Amino acid sequence: MNDNFEIIGLVAGILTTSAFVPQVYKTWKAKSAESLSLTMFLVFFVGIILWLIYGIHINSLAMILANAVTGFLALLLIFFKLRYK
Repeated sequence: MNDNFEIIGLVAGILTTSAFVPQVYKTWKAKSAESLSLTMFLVFFVGIILWLIYGIHINSLAMILANAVTGFLALLLIFFKLRYK
């Protein structure tokens, strides 16, 4: 794969993944996930896992890293949603 596009993918992954960090922090700090949609995050998590599998298949470091971290953050939000009912 073209290295320039892989760099663009890494930057995109950093930006989109980092967008989840404030939500995870806020949910953890407030100990409340009332405003989060469990269905949305479950569907989102499955989609992220599929993107991760695809990234592994095409050997894209950007897709692998971004989706692994985003999947972990989404899983944390799902955990918080279930824990802070």
